Amino acid sequence: MNIKLNPVANLLRGLTFAALAACVPAHAASAQATPGQHYAYIAPALDLPFWRVVGDGVAASVKAHGGTIDYMDSHNDASTQLKNAQDAIAQGVAGIVLSPTDSTTAPSVLAIAKQHHIPVSIAGIGTTSGEYNTYVGSEDEKGAYAVGKALAQVMTQKGWQKGGYGIVTISLGRENGKLRTAGFRRAMTEAGIHEVALNQMQKYTPDETFSFVQDMMTAHPDMHAIFVETDTPTLGAARAIRIAHRDKDMALVAFDGIPEFIDMLKKGQLVASGMQQPFLMGQQAADGLYDASASQKNVSIPVLLVTPANVDSLMPVINRTVMPKKGN
Repeated sequence: MNIKLNPVANLLRGLTFAALAACVPAHAASAQATPGQHYAYIAPALDLPFWRVVGDGVAASVKAHGGTIDYMDSHNDASTQLKNAQDAIAQGVAGIVLSPTDSTTAPSVLAIAKQHHIPVSIAGIGTTSGEYNTYVGSEDEKGAYAVGKALAQVMTQKGWQKGGYGIVTISLGRENGKLRTAGFRRAMTEAGIHEVALNQMQKYTPDETFSFVQDMMTAHPDMHAIFVETDTPTLGAARAIRIAHRDKDMALVAFDGIPEFIDMLKKGQLVASGMQQPFLMGQQAADGLYDASASQKNVSIPVLLVTPANVDSLMPVINRTVMPKKGN
């Protein structure tokens, strides 16, 4: 599909970020994409807004290089992901940006791409092994730590420390899931607040998280906080809290950003969210397809800590890099 590019995309391309050592191995791939050809973005699940925005960042870079792009949905299934990669290669793509279903499923895609001399960059979720041009992720550990610090401050102010917290994680088979969970736990441990419940997402839906949070609150009635590690499932947690009439004694924090979060933050229904910048993530991952000699093999993009106190001031950045509106 052809995606329209606009001046803001060019502005964003000028932004630079420090390359940090990622927890995935940095393997240099020798393949390099050629401008003006067709590419594929393989996402774990396009029903999540985050991955669609990553795809839009990929499309902006590809379009700027005169190419076209297809979005391919793996539906959180490793076999579908591998078939997507095989189909893309059969269609003659010049390069692939991959957001894998899990870190352990990425190597099979990297292996077949290498066999066909197709360059691959990785966005958002790392890999346990394999060769790639660039891995672009977020400062997951640092961002989740900041979310935990913001939550701990609220819980301490309200005297809720003894009740503990629950956490609904993304897959802990993903490197970013491990980092996100570790960063948040570190902040809570420093504050002396203990973990009472954990559930790991499989479907990544609001209904799934709704059930998780209902069960947590039933099993742990003294619990006073929930951390949900990605966007739309957080809406399920908010619904569970509301139905249980726990709005006044339950703090909710999240990761990523969707339009609903803005209103929730302003109303105090969300204490904080660590918002990744998926547009930049996709854009820089695609940029890496065109320069196999780039010195930054592993790039970490900062996570924005968004709270009721700063949401208004951060909206210009959010509208460009977190949840860009059409025309931005």
